[in-house]
Formats: sequence, C-alpha cells, structure tokens
Amino acid sequence: MTVLGTAGLGWIYLKLSGNIDTFDGDGLSKNRPEAGSAKGQNVLVIGSDARTDGNSALGGGSKDDVGRSDTAFLLHIHADHKYATAVSIPRDTLLTIPPCKLPDGTWTTTQTDAMFNSAFSVGQTAKGNPACTQNTVEKLTGLRVDHTVVVDFKGFAALTDVVGGVDVCLPGDVYEKDLNPHRTTQGRLLFKKGEQTVAGQQALDYVRLRHGIGDGSDIGRIKRQQAFVASLIGKIKSNGLTPTKLLPLADAATKSMTVDPGLGTADKLISFAMSLKDIDLHSTKFVTIPWRYEGSRVAIVEPDAGRLWAALRADRTIDGTDASGKSTAQTSASASASPKAEAEAEAEAEEQVSGDGIEVAVYNGTTVPGLASNAAATLTEHGFTVTGTANANSQDHATTVIEYGAGLEAQARTVAAVFSGAQLRSTGGSGVRVVLGASYAAGGSSAAPGPTTVPSSVADGARSADDDLCADLSYG
Repeated sequence: MTVLGTAGLGWIYLKLSGNIDTFDGDGLSKNRPEAGSAKGQNVLVIGSDARTDGNSALGGGSKDDVGRSDTAFLLHIHADHKYATAVSIPRDTLLTIPPCKLPDGTWTTTQTDAMFNSAFSVGQTAKGNPACTQNTVEKLTGLRVDHTVVVDFKGFAALTDVVGGVDVCLPGDVYEKDLNPHRTTQGRLLFKKGEQTVAGQQALDYVRLRHGIGDGSDIGRIKRQQAFVASLIGKIKSNGLTPTKLLPLADAATKSMTVDPGLGTADKLISFAMSLKDIDLHSTKFVTIPWRYEGSRVAIVEPDAGRLWAALRADRTIDGTDASGKSTAQTSASASASPKAEAEAEAEAEEQVSGDGIEVAVYNGTTVPGLASNAAATLTEHGFTVTGTANANSQDHATTVIEYGAGLEAQARTVAAVFSGAQLRSTGGSGVRVVLGASYAAGGSSAAPGPTTVPSSVADGARSADDDLCADLSYG
C-alpha cells in the first residue's frame, strides 16, 4: 500500500508539473540586485488580463489582445518566516522600465516615466512579458525577486471555486454598469451591499470592479484586492495547510499559471506554500507603495518609498519588529551599534556623491534668506553645475523637492542624495530643479528617520489579513 501510495502521489506531482508554464529566464536582467537573506524571499505576483486560452470568455475582449498586467504586488517573506508583507504597485505608476528582452532576442532601451503595467506588454505578445515586469520591480525596489508567479483569469476563478468561495464585503450595491461603464443602462444587480461569499466569475468581477465604488480609481480597487487576497489566505489556512489539502489548489492554479524556472515543478510550488504555514493572519500585512496623483497617473513619493524598500531589505516589519531571525544577542549588538553606523553610512554616502556633468537650478521654497545660495555652494562642492538660484513661486514648502524632466530621473536621484529627506517629482518641464523646504532650513533637524523605519504614511494604511472584511475598502 505504501508503494502504491507513493507511486500515486508521484503521478499526481508529475501531472501537476505538466500543467505549469514557465517563462524564459534569459529575459531577466544581467544587472540584478544582490540576493538577500537565504531564509527570506521576495515573490512577485502578477494578475494577468491576457485573453489567450479561453480567458476572453471570462474577462471579455479579443483573444488576440496584447497581454497586460491588471494587478501586481511584491510579497516579502521575512527571514524568520513569522511575518509577511505584500506591497501593491498600482498599474498606472510612473517609473523607469529597464532594458527588456524582445521575442526576437534583442533588448529594448531604458524607458523613463513609463506606466508600470506597460512593462508586461513589452514585446506585444498575447501572454505578456513577466521577465520585464520582474526586471522593473527589481529596478524600482533594489530587492532581488526570488520568484515570479503570473495568474490569469481562468486560474484565479478556478482557485476560488476549489476553496469553496471567498468571503468579501461591498460598501454599496453594484450593477453591471459599474463593471462596464460603457453600458448605456444600469443593468442587473451584481452585488448587494455588505458581506457575501463569491467564487468563479463573481470573484473575478469583484477584484476587477473599479467604477461605482469610492473614487472609482485603480488605487481604490487595490484596497479591495488586498482585502480579497487576505480573505483568500484566511480561507486556505482554515481548510488546512498540508500537502494533501494543497493538491487540489495546485491542480486548479497550475492550469492557468506561469512561473519563473525556479518554481516550475509541483513539488517546488507546494514546498513554497508549506514554508508559509507559520505566518499567522495578523502578521500578514498589505500596503501600497507610497504614492500621489500626477494628473491621471500615479507618482511614487520619495523618500518614503525608499525607506519602505530599505526596511524590507533589513527584514523589518511594518511596525518595526526585527524579523531577520537573528538571535537576541545578535539583534541587541546590531541595535546598539546601528545609530552610529547609520550616521557614518549617511556621511560616507554624502561624501561619495558626485555631480559631475549634472546641471541643477536651486529655488528657495521658504522665507529664510540666503538658503538657495547655501545649497548652491554645497552642490558646487560635490561637482554639480548650478545654473542659477532664485526664490520659488511660494515660500511654504515643508520638504525639499527635486523636480526633473523626461529622462533625468537618475540625475535627480543623485541630487537628492545631497538633501536628506528630499522627495522626487517628475514634471513636464526640462532640467533638474531643487526647491528647498523647511526641513533644509532647519539644518537637517527634520531629516527623515533611519533607513530601516517604515514611514508612517505606509504603516498607518497597512491592512492585516485578519482585519474586518468591511473596513477600509476604498478611497473616497
């Protein structure tokens, strides 16, 4: 019987492995961030709206459409395997897309101020380009992505069916027109206000729903998607996280899943899932990258985003807990040395800033006289070419802002290294401008907290997987 059972399990694993598609690892960047802790992992999860293989029947549209990423989040599994943090990246986020491999084997050039979801469409193929999205996330975060998982409409719908549905909450009644704003009539009622259980097509409609709730934005939809994933995780855990319980889930998911070569077999997938069994729901957090609107698009707010990535690299949780898995003695020694070490590191980093070849204009955004001249002198010491100084249009700036035109993000980041706590802002103009704020006038006393501290703008909006289903489901 043991032999038969082992043989049967082996056959199931072989069958599941045959279901799994992998993407070309040769498309990953050759200039990747260093690997982090051997115990911690970063997993990029992409929800694809590709219409291939029957997905158009669920999501509408043409089966010949180019594959796009409808949603994405980076899941950081902390090294102690007791905490997990998922960071959502809005699809309309403006950022830099590094060189990516095309179907003909050539590589693109770097794109600046591109929308995040366009990375998945590089190459214009029906199934999309997950390697390009992974390259983009690594460029954005400075974190090495250990695994990438792409789930399409069919895989998502099947997964929700297998778990017996997922509990969700709607802040209001939802009609067909809310799902498809091009309709001329309201249509039938899709969801009633309040708590309910959804599966299959209905679950897919829930996570894709954007209009008719809150401010109707993609950012607002992200909050509901985070609540949905949290509820799904809770349902899977309540059913039992064992290889036997996971097999039906794996069978459903792998039929419509694309993964990196490192997760290309059923035993690797199930082993990965089992590694999460000690992370409880309250220790599973969902946040969104620090953002602000820039017209109809989304801009990343610095230095908050940089501090979030630094905290994850240091295996700090949203509330500041050390989740590196180090012993108490190691943690105490590190903590006692960290203030001095961080100060020395900041001073060393500032000394190493070279502005050679970078032109920058300086504007005083405060009422403190002489501030622009002082900043200009500091920039000149670092080799920058200061093209002029003047007062800003308004003198009520609290924080120093580095504004930059198209293609100048890298130069702006170099300038920002001179000004502690400065924010980056893409503009429609040309060149690089420093608009000094009160934090600079205070001589650095308003500088940002240490690099391993998650900014309050992120921590205050975090969602735990055990939060109330109906809480915080949208902006507006």
